[in-house]
Amino acid sequence: MNVPDAVRVARAGLARLMEPSDLTGLALVAVAGPEEAFRLIGARDGKAPAREQQAVAELLEGFTATRAEHRLGAGLERWRPRLPDAAPERDLDTMRRLGGGLLVPEDPGWPDQFDALGLAAPLCLWWRGTVEAPALPPVGDLVAVVGSRDATAYGRQVTAELASALVREAVTVVSGGAYGIDARAHEAALAAGQCAGQCAGHSASAAAARPVPPGGLPPTVAVMAGGLDRFYPAGNEDLLRRVAAAGVLLAEVSPGTAPTRWRFLQRNRLIAALCAATVVVEARWRSGALTTAHRAAEMGREVGAVPGSVYSANSAGCHRLLREGAALAVTDAAEVLELLGRRQRPPFPRSDVGSGREGEAGPRAAGGPATPETPAAPAGRGVPEDRAGQGSGEAARSREAARPHDGLDIQDLLLLDALPVRATSTPDKLGVVAGLGIGAVLGGLSRLQARGLARRLGDGWQRARPD
Repeated sequence: MNVPDAVRVARAGLARLMEPSDLTGLALVAVAGPEEAFRLIGARDGKAPAREQQAVAELLEGFTATRAEHRLGAGLERWRPRLPDAAPERDLDTMRRLGGGLLVPEDPGWPDQFDALGLAAPLCLWWRGTVEAPALPPVGDLVAVVGSRDATAYGRQVTAELASALVREAVTVVSGGAYGIDARAHEAALAAGQCAGQCAGHSASAAAARPVPPGGLPPTVAVMAGGLDRFYPAGNEDLLRRVAAAGVLLAEVSPGTAPTRWRFLQRNRLIAALCAATVVVEARWRSGALTTAHRAAEMGREVGAVPGSVYSANSAGCHRLLREGAALAVTDAAEVLELLGRRQRPPFPRSDVGSGREGEAGPRAAGGPATPETPAAPAGRGVPEDRAGQGSGEAARSREAARPHDGLDIQDLLLLDALPVRATSTPDKLGVVAGLGIGAVLGGLSRLQARGLARRLGDGWQRARPD
């Protein structure tokens, strides 16, 4: 089924005007269709027709529709200042030149698993790769491997073992392209895919150029928080180019869009929805990876967490998930496959329990080799004195100080992200960058100023302190 060009252009234009998870905008598209929604916003001075206003209000009743920013009129006030930057044909051409395009819900290849997000499903997905369209595997063949940016040697090793073994089992590894656990997951998946391509009879040169895992699936997918015309973080540019050459890069924001705190949070919901299971390898007490895990659990997806040392703050988030019952313990790829329902591990024979012969438990079970981050305790000794009371539970939680932006609502968080650190910006310009109406901007600046997060210099505003 060929999607009309007008539909693709309209969704590309709407993606430039609306922030991810803008429920008012998504409701307008649901009731009016993408073409009419784009036309209505483009009528700069026109008010929203009463029929659309009523339909949007009814659809949003279950989504705190009484909030002022959810009114269709408030939405138009947010979106219309961005119209001068809306050039959907240019954005589509940019992605075509980069070897990508735009996937829309009307396409046959649209991932049906995004239906689990309900109204918050993405308007569209920009993609970049070496194929004519992003051939994404079915949800049962996708596993998210996520975790801390400041990964330990232990976390990187476990990530590499999981990712490479999953690719060999024809599972595509999904992550967010960041430093640490994300980068290691992509690297290991690419290496395993390249090896599989060579073993399948490809020449070494062809396999190096375009790895192909068993079943012809992409070995890895990176879901990004910014536009795909630039690579972020810059230190991962080479890695992300290799992901684009062998797998797929995805983003719901338009080319040229900068990654912000809000967009990272919204990106996490896409990773959670896309995959049948999410595995958190390492995470601090308040890591963003926990957001991905909780969103996955809310959608009925499987969640796994890799246990680590009780002395490691990098494992505090994983232990939190396990303690709260939000995740199952995962120590190797076989246990991830159990989450997918592909494999069922037989129980240990009763005679083996406690005998030290639990060979299937993997290298990180009791009796496995120690690592620099998880040293083996000497026989007959308890907690080391210099680590007493410094575990990854309550102590780790108390050591993570409150952040200045904690407790901000969505609009004020968007506004904080829009504030420049060195230069200044006017409220009108801040509204365009943040996607907020002028009333929301002025009220938000007052609240941020009261919290010491924004300051006024002449006619402009800037962030009071970098965070």
